[in-house]
Amino acid sequence: MNHKLSKTLFVGAAAVPALAAMPASDAAAAKPDKPNVIFILLDDAGYGDFGCYGQTRTETPNIDALAARGIRFTDMYSAAPLSSPARCGLLTGMHSGHAQIRANDEMTHRGDVWNHAEMLRDSTLEGQAPMRAGTPTLGSEMKRAGYRTAMIGKWGVGGPTSESTPNKMGFDEYFGCICQRQAHCYYPPFLWENDRRVYLDNQLLPPGTPLDDGADPMDPRSYEKYAQNTYSPDLMYERVLRFVGENRDNPFFLMWTTPIPHSPMQAPADEVQYYVRKFGDESPIEGRGYFPSRWPHATYAAMISHIDRQIGGLVEELKRLGLWDDTIIFITSDNGPAANSCSSTEWFQSAAPFRSGKGWGKASLREGGIRMPFIVAWGDRIAPQVCDHIGYFPDVMPTLCDIAGIDSPKTDGISLLPTIRGKQKRQKQHEYLYWEFPGGKGWVAVRYGKWKGLLREVKSGNDRIELFDISTDPREEHDLAAEHPEIVDKMRQFIRESHTEPENPLFMMDIPFK
Repeated sequence: MNHKLSKTLFVGAAAVPALAAMPASDAAAAKPDKPNVIFILLDDAGYGDFGCYGQTRTETPNIDALAARGIRFTDMYSAAPLSSPARCGLLTGMHSGHAQIRANDEMTHRGDVWNHAEMLRDSTLEGQAPMRAGTPTLGSEMKRAGYRTAMIGKWGVGGPTSESTPNKMGFDEYFGCICQRQAHCYYPPFLWENDRRVYLDNQLLPPGTPLDDGADPMDPRSYEKYAQNTYSPDLMYERVLRFVGENRDNPFFLMWTTPIPHSPMQAPADEVQYYVRKFGDESPIEGRGYFPSRWPHATYAAMISHIDRQIGGLVEELKRLGLWDDTIIFITSDNGPAANSCSSTEWFQSAAPFRSGKGWGKASLREGGIRMPFIVAWGDRIAPQVCDHIGYFPDVMPTLCDIAGIDSPKTDGISLLPTIRGKQKRQKQHEYLYWEFPGGKGWVAVRYGKWKGLLREVKSGNDRIELFDISTDPREEHDLAAEHPEIVDKMRQFIRESHTEPENPLFMMDIPFK
């Protein structure tokens, strides 16, 4: 199978030629008076998936190098433990007690939204619950500050026929998968370029397609149908480089929201084989809900190494264009590692030092579900450090507004710019961080200094808060609520202060203490 970058895309009947190589230059013709900002968001990568955070099996030398010359945060959190609410919190600066989107809402009232053949025929079935029209986002605010803005990758907070598309939410350019269900295949039949579909040289193969009847699960040839012509992360990377090159003379803001390493397990064959040689043979997986995989561990590692190499290529391009010292790079993930039939995250200890697995990673408010790797690099302008400042995604909006030199809209965040500039004594601190998540049986969590309060099974009427000292118990195994009733009372107070009723009935929970 051909895993090289596609040479031609088809937009309706029109062809879009491959990108031409840009001429080399030692420096940009004109330096922006504001730093460029690139925000890289992985999908389902855990706290422990990068070498700089302790991973020993997967190789991430380029991410590790950025961490070594920048800031590696140890106590940064997502806004939520699933894609749509995490992205809403990131884009708007609101925690999940105030956010418009608090869980994944696939809007099933529209029809058979999980039928990929129907979605291919009818774009109105694409997308998730939207944000309200006119909502301030990272895109709109950076555009207001004079930046050229783009998002390349996964959207997940609105469909193509809604008022909540990337272009309507402040991004001048968009390329990727608007619907997160579509992102569950790395060889999709189409992507979106702004407001139109771009058809690829891949055939529709719906997630969940099993091996052919009678196929030998140990034979690599049985899996050939899952690897088609155009690997979508490569097209996204191509667009990343193009956007940077086209905007090298003006300040730009780029969100690169790769679907890697979300299931299914799909990566270029040669890169998978590198890890097969490293790890040895392994048992295949059935991949219920996604696709089977002959070498799931090797493929998961190959996916993360693939985006790592692309990040390294982006850094080299920034240096070639003379933009390295004028560009701030953020790297993080939307939520913790998944535990599904495709996942290899327990084998990799992807959430380490926190627990992973079902109920402890993605879709939970345990540390493994919301504590994220978070790296900030700014050429050679940052003094390397490991930072234990406690923060979360709502902090990104005021941080970027500070970088851009504009006032931030109202958020639940605090700017991290003093820390980025090495002025930690001026860094404001959160009194506490707050989350609620109406998925599953319902969750509420509070981080207050070293304390973590956790309210589980809210939908079942539970009102007992568990209390953990995560400075000594990061795996949340020892409930200290009975020993510290005064801290539990504080947690109740914070919950009362933080919860507001959502507009979407799907996100409602009868939270006690409110």
